[in-house]
Amino acid sequence: MTQPHPAQDQVFLPGHLGCPGCGAALGLRFALEALGEKTILIMGACCADIIVGLYPQCNLRIPVLDSVFASAAVTAAGVKASLEMQGRTDLTVLAFAGDGGTFDIGLQSLSGAAERNEDIIYLCYDNEAYMNTGIQRSSATPAGAWTTTTPRAKDSPKKDIVRIMAAHSIPFAATASVAFPEDFRAKLKQARSIKGLRFIHLHSPCPPGWRVPSAKSIKVARYAVQSRVFPLYQVEYGDRYILTSPDFARPVSDYFQLQGRFNDLTPDQTAQAQALVEARWDRLVRRARESRTGR
Repeated sequence: MTQPHPAQDQVFLPGHLGCPGCGAALGLRFALEALGEKTILIMGACCADIIVGLYPQCNLRIPVLDSVFASAAVTAAGVKASLEMQGRTDLTVLAFAGDGGTFDIGLQSLSGAAERNEDIIYLCYDNEAYMNTGIQRSSATPAGAWTTTTPRAKDSPKKDIVRIMAAHSIPFAATASVAFPEDFRAKLKQARSIKGLRFIHLHSPCPPGWRVPSAKSIKVARYAVQSRVFPLYQVEYGDRYILTSPDFARPVSDYFQLQGRFNDLTPDQTAQAQALVEARWDRLVRRARESRTGR
């Protein structure tokens, strides 16, 4: 009896064009494993456009529609509206875009879609700079990080995109990490079960841009969560917070020291970063406690 090739049961096929250790490629693979083949993918201009293959080749077994840089959210909303007019309620519409197309260029489109509560899942893979065009800073780039446009390190803080999205009172906003795939898949499956705009912020290492060996891509993502630089939590309808405590508490210096982009940080700057991380964590703990107790 002939056995089927393993790739026949996969949505994300072997042979993508991403760099070794690419968090975006891994994140897209995990997402499509969770959502399945009844998914239509909308991609804003980003690294992932290249990763899945150059036309007419593509390593995905689902429909893919490219949008312009700023319009992943509204394009996905249009596709969903078309499906509803056809009576197709069995398909999930997934918008997939980087931090440049989400935090910056696409924020207006995303905010409008959130205000209208469009019935889409929006997944931002955050590699903390415009990596596809040469490692330029974005508003997702953390303070103290080197980029080609901040050669002496960025001096302004990272935008809190989940807080912004939660302020729209959408049904579901969450963070996730490629280093914790079970948490990521569980959040995607929960998002799929909800109607309305669901937003997931995925921390996604970029070895060339972060100056990290490709073999340490998952390690650096894990350290981001364990140091609470990138906490894992979700917000439902704008005010119900659910926080996941890390399995191991690290100082932020452990996370910074893995990456060449933070080589110029001084001890004082590292201490300031630690204080900011602890203050944000305390705020999240307080909100999660208030969500549980109502006070």
